[in-house]
Amino acid sequence: MPQTRKIEIFSAGCAACEATIAQVRDRACPSCDIVVLDMKDAGVAARAKDLGIRSVPAVAIDGKLADCCSGRGPDLSVLESVGLGQPLS
Repeated sequence: MPQTRKIEIFSAGCAACEATIAQVRDRACPSCDIVVLDMKDAGVAARAKDLGIRSVPAVAIDGKLADCCSGRGPDLSVLESVGLGQPLS
């Protein structure tokens, strides 16, 4: 059994990401091994894509994307329904 829980925070370095990093660190226990990953790194971005990350900040715990971080990100069909790609008359 592992001695630590691996917490991966996928970040773009923005204020929202920094706030999430601070909140996770604040609530972490001694068993939590927190790693902040820079989405500007191609390897990190590839791992994020494999996990299904569509927006940041996102958190994975022990290699699994947290439910609160899945299913987000831009949805083109929603954007189109509110006017994207539709010229003004």
